[in-house]
Amino acid sequence: MGKLFAYLRIMRPANIVTSVGDILAGIAISGVLINNGTLLWYAIVFLCLSTACLYGGGIVFNDVFDAELDKIERPERAIPSGIISLTNATILGVALMISGIAFASLASFTSGLLAFAVCFFALLYNKIGKHHPFFGPLSMGICRGLNLLLGLSIVPEMLYQQYFIAIIPVIYIFSITMTSRGEVHGGNTKNLYLAAGLYAIVIGAIAWFAFINERLLWSLLFLLPFAWMIFKPLSKAIKNPIGKNIGGAVKAGVISLILMDAAWAVTFDALLLAFIIALLLPISIWLSKLFAVT
Repeated sequence: MGKLFAYLRIMRPANIVTSVGDILAGIAISGVLINNGTLLWYAIVFLCLSTACLYGGGIVFNDVFDAELDKIERPERAIPSGIISLTNATILGVALMISGIAFASLASFTSGLLAFAVCFFALLYNKIGKHHPFFGPLSMGICRGLNLLLGLSIVPEMLYQQYFIAIIPVIYIFSITMTSRGEVHGGNTKNLYLAAGLYAIVIGAIAWFAFINERLLWSLLFLLPFAWMIFKPLSKAIKNPIGKNIGGAVKAGVISLILMDAAWAVTFDALLLAFIIALLLPISIWLSKLFAVT
């Protein structure tokens, strides 16, 4: 059981749950739930399995590439502590990413291509990007934007109409990733204030889409708790930018993605799906108490 727990820990289960929310939000944006008489249940299942594998694989490779650094900064992690060997972790990461592409390809060829793109940018971030102050957060944000598009690809034709929406999660994850750079040794308030500004842009953009779709009030049902959940720990980190506070802000930012996804769903007239997505929040919070998020 200890070994199994270690393998689960290295995949960050709480984070994986948030990636499923992205897929469901993309499906809501596609309009398939209200414009198609035949629900593609098999495609929904395949896409959810795909994102779980892709995210898990990406996180595993994060620890693989950071193995030497973690011996110094985070020796309690599975690889530097010796619970999981570097070879076994690499095999797990490869298996998860190949599975993610395979599951997506079962939904459609377009979905398979998007899954491959997610793998590419995840590996780019883990190997090179994380060491760059701008392109690191950008490549990580692109992974999330592509993940939203992966859900949208359940109706491939809709990618040509709604692709620009992916810029919102790109901006959001950019700000979280930028903030996380101070998680170990502490950060500076300049980055935290910039993150706050980007958060405000993200909330304003979703609210604008909800307004033009005449769904603003329903959207606020999720946007207001989303704002509270991300700004409360961020303000604490701004007042005292030590590693612990920044880690709390990053953790809240990741988990609260579920509420952002719920807001997207209700904005595109998928109220029931929005509540289903929101139900992922307590699951992710529970898992975050058992397994690390960052």
